Amino acid sequence: EPFPNSEVKRCCGNDSLGVALRQNSSMPGLYIQLNPLALNTAWGFLFILYLVFGLIAMTQELWDLRKSILEGRYHDALVIVDELELMSRKSYIRNIRSFLIRLIIHLIKNQVEQRLTNSWVASIEGSILEIQDLNLQDNKTSYYLKPGEWEDLLDTAYGAAIKPASAEIMNGLYTPKRLQAMVDKSVIISIAKDFLNLTYTNTEKSLPSAIDEMLRDLPGGQEWEEGN
Repeated sequence: EPFPNSEVKRCCGNDSLGVALRQNSSMPGLYIQLNPLALNTAWGFLFILYLVFGLIAMTQELWDLRKSILEGRYHDALVIVDELELMSRKSYIRNIRSFLIRLIIHLIKNQVEQRLTNSWVASIEGSILEIQDLNLQDNKTSYYLKPGEWEDLLDTAYGAAIKPASAEIMNGLYTPKRLQAMVDKSVIISIAKDFLNLTYTNTEKSLPSAIDEMLRDLPGGQEWEEGN
């Protein structure tokens, strides 16, 4: 008895990743006919790389990669793979930057207002946990940004954090220019680095406790811990 088409797609297709590599998929043009060439080491290696990159959209690079593999132009395929890897790294770093900005906004608020609230603690801790998760590559041993590679990103994130911080501190009392003159940037960057270092020395499970220990040393940290 023939299987329903929906069952065939569910079992054999790969639509949930945005790209289906089998003939029964609903996305035309990406069907790859497996043949003896797939047994070739070079082909197999490139085919695996083709799958690994989480093909979400049919970009020109992906079409070029498919064509290069099918035509046996493996050097060209590897060049495209390098480009895709760079694109992936940039995407992760862009997301890391957004959480780094959020972290710095709250560190600026803490320095200026000399207090710490549950809401700020949640934002600080949440940002650091997200940064740890995003920065750790899939192999669980490598990082997109190593401990000594944060300087430029921290500087950029600090600059981007000033304006939103000025809108939140004392209900917008200070202009961005005045706030920038008030804040000790070197202290903010130093504290941010200390928090980032925790992401390398702690597991996902132990990181929240390590963050709480550092939070106690911030202005208003003791009062926050005691609930005052």
